[in-house]
Amino acid sequence: MEELIFVVEEALEGGYTARALGASIFTEAATIVELHDEVRDAVRCHFDDDKVPKIIRLHFVHDEVISAWNFSTTDPRHGATG
Repeated sequence: MEELIFVVEEALEGGYTARALGASIFTEAATIVELHDEVRDAVRCHFDDDKVPKIIRLHFVHDEVISAWNFSTTDPRHGATG
């Protein structure tokens, strides 16, 4: 395997989780720096020495929730006069 991709998300309780795509690997850490070490360690434990991927890619997922409507007080569509 040339490359292994991990999906990284912020954990609800703080820190980060990382889940590999295409391999049963999951790890977590309090900081990004610690996560790098935990991911490397998990990958080395999962694969035989001759099968360890050359590249580990961390894909950070950040969810953001916004309103479907803009409720700005200066928006004339909502009865405001500006």
